[in-house]
Amino acid sequence: MSNLDLMGTCVPLADDVVWSLRKMLDSGNHPVGTRLPAERNLCAELKVSRTVLRTALARLEAEGRLWRNVGQGTFVGGRPVKTGNAIVLASALTSPAEVMEVRLVIEPPGAFHAAIRATEDDIAHLQHCLSKLDGSPNHANYARWDSTFHRGIFEAAHNSLLLMLFDAVNDVRSQASWSSVWERMLTPNRAAFRQQHKRIVEAIASRNPASAQEQMRAHLDLVRDAISFAPTYKHALADGDRSRSASKMVSKSKNKAGKD
Repeated sequence: MSNLDLMGTCVPLADDVVWSLRKMLDSGNHPVGTRLPAERNLCAELKVSRTVLRTALARLEAEGRLWRNVGQGTFVGGRPVKTGNAIVLASALTSPAEVMEVRLVIEPPGAFHAAIRATEDDIAHLQHCLSKLDGSPNHANYARWDSTFHRGIFEAAHNSLLLMLFDAVNDVRSQASWSSVWERMLTPNRAAFRQQHKRIVEAIASRNPASAQEQMRAHLDLVRDAISFAPTYKHALADGDRSRSASKMVSKSKNKAGKD
């Protein structure tokens, strides 16, 4: 069965599973912050394959009803915002341009390894993300599915450390001053992003790591260029510069106080 056939089969079933999981969440038996049963147990309870279950879980994660943590499981509620000193400091010191530099370092290799290690379930999940991106009615919904799509590539790479690095960058990105840039740069580039996302998945599905890496790099280059030409980019950079200057002043004050 081809990947497209697989996708066509699992989506209607996933609709039923989403309904069942929503009913489970609304029952009150799983409060926010608690962990859901393991995937194998949910598959047995719902009588579906892991492909179908993961498609449904990804949909609920994009809706903010669930979040998944590699090696730990699936939890009820939205992904908690990390407020540790490292993340807060990184956010204060980071500009949109720096975020893109780091993405260009880690995401092309992530796509490379995904093309080698992705399972049929992983590929079906990525294809489902593509369909949800195509149907996104607004920028906020698109942004959620875009994040889910890119995280799905790291899940498909099956490298826990790479996935944790992606989550760390994503946490900084969510707190950085460039969030207002997103809407301005998406509209004129959405069609191009769609084609690039499709090429990335095609390269992963065809087990072509070199192409997957190249396609991801081309996509991120376009995102970087699109952000740099967005009308609010200079404001975002200015905000980042001010934040970095303020953080450096605080750091110098603390060092001086320590010496005194």
